Amino acid sequence: MEIRYATHPTEVKQYDTERLRKEFLMEGLFVPGQLKLVYSHVDRIITGGVIPTNEPILLDADKKEMGSAFFLERREIGIINIGPKGTVTVDGTDYELETKDCLYVGKGSKEVIFKSADSSQPAKFYLSSTPAHKTYPTVKAALSDAQPNHLGSISQSNERTIYKFIHNEGIQSCQLVMGMTLLEPGNMWNTMPCHTHNRRMETYLYFDMPEDGVVFHLMGEPTETRHLVVRNEQAIISPSWSIHSGVGTNNYTFIWAMAGENQEFSDMDMVDMKDLK
Repeated sequence: MEIRYATHPTEVKQYDTERLRKEFLMEGLFVPGQLKLVYSHVDRIITGGVIPTNEPILLDADKKEMGSAFFLERREIGIINIGPKGTVTVDGTDYELETKDCLYVGKGSKEVIFKSADSSQPAKFYLSSTPAHKTYPTVKAALSDAQPNHLGSISQSNERTIYKFIHNEGIQSCQLVMGMTLLEPGNMWNTMPCHTHNRRMETYLYFDMPEDGVVFHLMGEPTETRHLVVRNEQAIISPSWSIHSGVGTNNYTFIWAMAGENQEFSDMDMVDMKDLK
């Protein structure tokens, strides 16, 4: 498990590109036959990816870093499959996940196992896990089950649909809020006009991008912005004080996950475009 520490916005102003990427960009999450995890001290969120090939893969705890007997002893987790069909087995119960299906697993589940329906076309499971104080039931949701929110316009290059999976009015959780945003063809901007929410941090996973496609992810304080070049199936850690927006070379999809003080999706501090620098 890779460890990332929290950063102060004043310090981040001095970072060059290499340091920004080291602190906030998560590369190499999806390796065939492996489970890859990144533990961030920003609200103690764990982000990960797993591609089961010939053998199933167990979601195992890093006992030294987590101080727990098993991964979900004091945690909850959201899982979204971004690849071909696969199965997540939770304490002996199988949940079959098609592409873009979501599974929430609550605190206390002892054994979580990932496997692919076809090892030659393996599933790709994306994981977001946060500390939990209460057990909520394990729930599966297809994209068609998620609450959609249509935003933007083609004239502003930001026509998109936000699908909410884990939130106050959907799958219940302790603090994890998670969903997916799909941009329509011909649209490249996400989360613009931008915002911050000092009560919650956020992670973004960008995918459904061509090999030569990139997203220029904008981050930093509204008056001190920076950018990171993000490629397919790479993820970003966004601290609560940072904007989180971007523009791609073509349309794409991204998964967002939040952790922090509340679960109010609409709790945002909007940034006026004239104030961006």
